[in-house]
Parts: sequence; structure tokens; C-alpha cells
Amino acid sequence: METPETAKHTTAAEDRRNLLLRVLTALFYGISSFMIMVVNKRVLTIYNFPSFQVLGLGQIAATIVILWFGKLFKFISFPDLSQDTLRKIWPLPVMYLGNMVFGLGGTQQLSLPMLTVLRRFSILMTMIGEYLILKSKPSRAVQFSVYLMIFGTIVAASNDLAFNLQGYIFVLLNDMFTAGNGVLMKQKLESKDLGKYGLMFYNSLFTFFPSLLFAHLTGDLVTTLDFPGWSDQFFCFQFFLACVFGFILMISTVLCTAFNSALTTTIVGCLKNILITYLGMFIGGDYQYSLVNFIGLNISVFGSLIYTKVTFTAKSRPASSNPSGEVSKI
Repeated sequence: METPETAKHTTAAEDRRNLLLRVLTALFYGISSFMIMVVNKRVLTIYNFPSFQVLGLGQIAATIVILWFGKLFKFISFPDLSQDTLRKIWPLPVMYLGNMVFGLGGTQQLSLPMLTVLRRFSILMTMIGEYLILKSKPSRAVQFSVYLMIFGTIVAASNDLAFNLQGYIFVLLNDMFTAGNGVLMKQKLESKDLGKYGLMFYNSLFTFFPSLLFAHLTGDLVTTLDFPGWSDQFFCFQFFLACVFGFILMISTVLCTAFNSALTTTIVGCLKNILITYLGMFIGGDYQYSLVNFIGLNISVFGSLIYTKVTFTAKSRPASSNPSGEVSKI
């Protein structure tokens, strides 16, 4: 018979394990998100690859192939395609496609530091989405950190010396789809109908053919076939990395959302942008420095650090009462 003291030790061990999983999955997502932004920026800006849509197609195709072979060789498992699969996953494919396309479009149009600043709006959208759809109300400390980040974003964006309207529209749409994708991913994971691998596979499968058709209609497929960079082995290697990191980013997003929350996943993504911001001044070569922009960015970063402290120092709840490890419900 389990004594109260034994039960207390068991609960403490579960809390430590839960906290470790939350931190590790958040780090995995942050590193993956960092790497794919750097590689995407090099492919789209340094090498001037003509189509972000085709790059997105490559990322979707890599995810489908990797997961299909994983299931074929029984490394992973997920349900077979059925008549109600689309119903179970809908509207997640729309959110994923919009997130990917507009994210790559914004990466191509804007410098990495400005892309970082504008991405802060996705955090506010995620917080609102979690409240409306998941009925998850964040604590006052979390709300304060989010509002502080948004304030810093507005300050930084108020003095953009390289304003690009199309880039702004792409990134703000990307923010909306990022928030929707994160919140709906959390909802679908909790339903346990398809599992995390099934969500990733069918999400990619249902977005591949519409993306392929759109790239064909816009002429991007023909344009990329004539791209002279295919003769450069180093470019081909980076293009391959960009495609593979699309899969890695997707699985890291699912794991981080499952063990934490959609809001945590979004903010971890923005925390990695602290490093992206400064490296982006050299990686893309298209950033124009201004003091107001730099001050606003640091205000936003400070808000991110406050949220991180609130999230990962909060007491971890037992798995039985909080299986996803959500911390935005403090």
C-alpha cells in the first residue's frame, strides 16, 4: 500500500519529468525554428531563389516521404487514410499552408530583424485564440509580458527604414495563420483521433496538391526549373536542408505544443528570434539599423524573457490533471 510520503515523492518525480519534457521540447523547437529561418533566408535572399512557393512544396514533400517510410518500416504508426480523415483534420491544412506560404514570403521580402519584430503579433493572436477556442485564460503575468512585447513591436516598426508593404502584409497574415495553426494543433492533439504523426502526415498530404496546382498556375514551377543555381552543389545542399528542416520544424512544433501550449510554442519561436535578429544583420545583408527600431526590439525581447520565466518556473502540474503540460492556464 502506497504511503502519503511515497505518493509525495512519486508526484515530485512526475513533476520533474514533466518540467524536463517541457523544457527539452521547447529547446528542440527553438533550435529547429532557428535553423530553418537561417537556411530559408540564405536560399531565398543570398541565392535569390525565385519562388518561396516551390521551396514550401519541397518542405511538404519531404515531410510526406519521411513519415511514409517511417510507417512502412514500422518506426512510427498512424491511422490509414479513410473517408473521414479530412473531416477530423480540417481546417488545420488551411492554417498550415497559410503559415508556410506567407512565412516564406515574408522571409524573402523583409530583413530578418524586421521579420522578427513583426512576428510578435502572432503571440497576441495565439493568446486570444487559446482563450476563445480552448477556453484557456493566461495569468496576469503572462498577459503583461505579451502586451509588453506588442508595445516593443509597435515602437520598432514605427521607424522601419526599409518599409515593404507586401512584406508587412505577408508577415501579418503569417502571424494569423501561425496562431490558428498552433491553437487548432492543440485541439486536434487533445482529441487523439490521428495522433501527432497522423496529423503531420495528412496535414502535409492535403496541402501538397493544392500547393502544386497553385505553383503551376503562377508559373513558379517553370521559373524554378530554369534557375541557374541548380548547378551549384552548395546551393543544392542548402535547398535539401531547407526541405528536411521543414519536417523537423513540424515535428518539433507538434511536440512543443503537446507538452506545453500553443502560446508557449509561439513565444519560444520568438525567443529564438533574439539570436536571429542580430545574426540577421549580417546573414541577409538587407537590414537598415535605426536607434528607435533597436530600442523597440529590446523592449519586446524583455517581454519575451518575462514570459519565459513565468512559464518555466511555474509549478509543473501532475500528468493526470494536466497531460499536455499547459502552463498558459496559470
